[in-house]
Amino acid sequence: MKRRVYTYLKAWKDAHPHKPLIINGARQIGKTTTVRQFASKFFNLIEINLESQPDIHAIFEQNLDPERLIIDLQLITGKTITPKKCLLFIDEIQACPRAITALRYFYEKMPELHVIAAGSLLQFAIDKVGVPVGRIAFLHMYPMSFLEFLEALGESLLAEAIQNQDGKTPFNSAVHQKALRLFGEYIAIGGMPEAVAAWRDTHHYQSCLEIHHDLIAAYKQDFEKYARKTQIKYIEHLFQEIPHFIGKQFRYSHITGHYRKRELEPALYLLEKANVVSPVHYTAAQGIPLGAQTRLDNFKLIPLDIALNQAALGLTSEEWILDPEKTFINKGTITEAFVGQELLAYANPRQNAALYYWHREERGSQAEIDYVIARNGAIVPIEVKSGKGSSLKSMQCFLNDHPTCQYGVRFSTHNFSQYEKIYSYPLYSVCCLTDQNSV
Repeated sequence: MKRRVYTYLKAWKDAHPHKPLIINGARQIGKTTTVRQFASKFFNLIEINLESQPDIHAIFEQNLDPERLIIDLQLITGKTITPKKCLLFIDEIQACPRAITALRYFYEKMPELHVIAAGSLLQFAIDKVGVPVGRIAFLHMYPMSFLEFLEALGESLLAEAIQNQDGKTPFNSAVHQKALRLFGEYIAIGGMPEAVAAWRDTHHYQSCLEIHHDLIAAYKQDFEKYARKTQIKYIEHLFQEIPHFIGKQFRYSHITGHYRKRELEPALYLLEKANVVSPVHYTAAQGIPLGAQTRLDNFKLIPLDIALNQAALGLTSEEWILDPEKTFINKGTITEAFVGQELLAYANPRQNAALYYWHREERGSQAEIDYVIARNGAIVPIEVKSGKGSSLKSMQCFLNDHPTCQYGVRFSTHNFSQYEKIYSYPLYSVCCLTDQNSV
């Protein structure tokens, strides 16, 4: 299954000079598979895993001279490591923080060797050893986007048509309905590669649901890897509670049980560092960068993957497959989270993506914009509707309060259309809001 980040990997390969590359992202989102597929096209792959091969840690306990490291790694792997012809892939590098430190020396003393490192809990290791500025490149990966889901199912032509949409010309109704049907499948299956592959091969929803529950169990098992024993109970409780608060302003006081903010706040920070949840911070949206006018204590949360979120709630999403336009419980919050997940997936992977929302701060006002993005140097408000809802009061409030804002975008089950300053996009077309696609 080809991933969007593949394009960035090729650009990295061709760059002169190139820095050692770290791919960061949550567990089981496809980092290892992507690197292997990439290497199969261009390199002889030399792969080590510092989590499953802890004996290799000893190599990094001595001096970190690249020539010595390469000699020892050749003896361990039984393979010759030749610059320009080989890709050295260090998987689960967070298990040995000194290996992260070693990357800088590959850049300084052996820049012709292509080195990629990947890990699922990288930020915790990086915080321990640091990363030298200008010596290492980063790429951030997320679960599979809707476009990647389509391509995995053999729907590359439809994916290309959606990506090339100008936002003004509606699809033929038959094409639109097909895209909505596949969108419903994505909501139910999510973007975790193992679940997507199972759906592609079997179209058996129950098998995908079992994979979701296995992944949830794996994330829970990771808690002890990055939290102190005294913190684990708070992380476990938050992990169970957060799915109930998706799409709502997060308040520690709303968490069940006798827990205090000072206990829960560090636990939430750890879940964010582990890429299990992503914050959506309030912004006044009066200028770019959007993060310049935000309040860190005013935020919402979205899950790593919408299907995992549903599974964590004990809910089935099979009805999305049968009828993506049907109305049912928590549909609005899931579609809102889906759009946030898509915005992250299509963001520049070389940068740490951030999400923002807006609400009018006047007492008694309920005006709220689900997402605010910076696109082609302009501020764009985004409203998300789970069906064909036509009420756009919050959008009008935002446009009135921000007269320099040129247009807004509503995502719903409607086809592409435009009315005055508001563009209507189908839910399956979040990819159209990248900087490469202009309305």
